[in-house]
Amino acid sequence: MRTVILLCCSNVFMTFAWYGHLKYGHAWPMWKAIVISWLIAFIEYCFAVPANCFGFGEFSGFQLKTIQEAVTLIVFLVFATTYLKEKVTWNYLVAFGLIALAAFFAFAIKPVGINAQGGGM
Repeated sequence: MRTVILLCCSNVFMTFAWYGHLKYGHAWPMWKAIVISWLIAFIEYCFAVPANCFGFGEFSGFQLKTIQEAVTLIVFLVFATTYLKEKVTWNYLVAFGLIALAAFFAFAIKPVGINAQGGGM
């Protein structure tokens, strides 16, 4: 649970680092958007690195990446609808559903002959 919470925190910061300037930063010079994004991304890394360190062993690398992508989409869905005021359309929901299906397969079926670190037999 600690890993998921840390990944949620990191994704909130990364979403603002990558997309936050889209709403108000159009008049900014590009260097300003980059520097501000880097500063926000530093905070994101302070959550993401521990999340992956704590989670590795409990989850495989593939599972950590799957969790991160699923969390990213959930965070972005909230961000896009509340901050950017964008509409969610059926095709986005289908795309997110397919990613949720991928997450199901990443966790529901234990691979045969693969260790926790994702290596071979």
